[in-house]
Amino acid sequence: MAFPLACAAGAAAVLALPPLSVLPAAPLAYSALFLLVAGARPRRGLALGYAFGLGYFAFGLSWIAESFAVDAERFGWMAVPAVSGLSALLALFPALACTAFTRLKAGGAMGAVAFATCWTAAEWLRGHVLTGFPWNLTGYALAEFDLLRQPAAWVGSYGLGFVLVLVSALAAVALRADGRRRTGAFALAGLICIASAGAGWLRLAAPPPDGTDVRLRIAQGNVAQTEKWRPGLREAIFARYLRLSAAPGAVDLLLWPETAFPGYLGEDAAAVDRIAEMLGPRQVLLAGAPDRVADGQGVRYFNAVQAYGAGGGPIADYAKHHLVPFGEYVPRWLPVARLVETPGDFAPGPGPRTLALPGLPLVGVAICYEIVFPGHVADKAIRPDWIFNATNDAWFGTSIGPRQHLASARMRAAEEGLPVVRAANTGISAVIDAEGRILARLGMERTGILDAELPAARPATLYARLGDLVLPPLVLAALLSAWLTDGGAARLWRRI
Repeated sequence: MAFPLACAAGAAAVLALPPLSVLPAAPLAYSALFLLVAGARPRRGLALGYAFGLGYFAFGLSWIAESFAVDAERFGWMAVPAVSGLSALLALFPALACTAFTRLKAGGAMGAVAFATCWTAAEWLRGHVLTGFPWNLTGYALAEFDLLRQPAAWVGSYGLGFVLVLVSALAAVALRADGRRRTGAFALAGLICIASAGAGWLRLAAPPPDGTDVRLRIAQGNVAQTEKWRPGLREAIFARYLRLSAAPGAVDLLLWPETAFPGYLGEDAAAVDRIAEMLGPRQVLLAGAPDRVADGQGVRYFNAVQAYGAGGGPIADYAKHHLVPFGEYVPRWLPVARLVETPGDFAPGPGPRTLALPGLPLVGVAICYEIVFPGHVADKAIRPDWIFNATNDAWFGTSIGPRQHLASARMRAAEEGLPVVRAANTGISAVIDAEGRILARLGMERTGILDAELPAARPATLYARLGDLVLPPLVLAALLSAWLTDGGAARLWRRI
């Protein structure tokens, strides 16, 4: 009975994530898992953690099956095996966390900290091993709650998940304990909640930064994935983006989504001339378009964002560096075709870069999948003033996938203290401020424009400066608090 319960708890944890965001589901799920594995032998802990992971990932990533329906004749048969196989692989991380916890044999509040630490360590590994897959991190249960999201500015999404699991485990400890230990566990959980909410309140109460006075326009072309790469539709797609961009209104910056131009824009002189004619003398366009470079290594293909001004010709460009496995490249040792039709695998760019555009604030670019990686969306050497997230979520229809993707963008804004502007082919396009609040949005499967003022940046947050180096001090502080809660202060006093 324990294993179905663990699997159900994993599925229930997904209810706490966007877009559902049923927050009480998170403490219930992680408390249940803690109670199931506390005191268990390592092999049983491994199996229970694996069962939890299966429920969590199979439910939370079910939307991936949508991408195989785009070319159902070739790839439709892969939908169920792909989701099942990915879930089975990712479930190893919760299994690792639970078996590691059982080996520590810690109880009381210290046990709660040990459980949260093992969980967060395994989640961090999931975000880094084999290029990483930090989708639906535990802390995202707080992504849609303005007050509760703000501590990410200090501890990041991994730290936010640590706090959430710790509070859940402390609640479970209190349910099983009695007397002083029950009171101590409840008190510590309450103090953590109060401190987190207080930190969030302070950040939201801080005076807003001065505005940028930069007017931007997002063009959401809403091109179905089945139509995007048809040669006969290229002109119609390009004309649609030109028409949307040229709509009346004062605009400084135009934004097109990932692969908005279905071809090599930098090689199409006629298309570049039409863009130059459309742009005003001080306007700039950031457009998603593939690129290719021929050099001593042969021809390399890039998923890129290019900047154009009224003078014609690209004035800056960025190449995506964190590519999607099986979508943009396939490991050489696997005989599997890419879902994306290109002449060859995409090559990775050099990494996060800050682009300088004439008359505009410095911008960092994150293309599609790159926005899900905490601490890896901004150039550390030259901090940008905002992040442009160009994406194409047409692969996933109206499933929960694009909504989960949007939640990741909100978390990056809160972590970095930078506004994030999201241009999505089929939606959801959005303007997000430096606290992660959505100021404007254009819904899914809508064709149109979104005009807004570019929000201003906040000063660099602690997480922006230190990244995941904030996690060890956070764990040490929790261990000290748990030791005091479990009677450490009293024992120390008696020795003195």
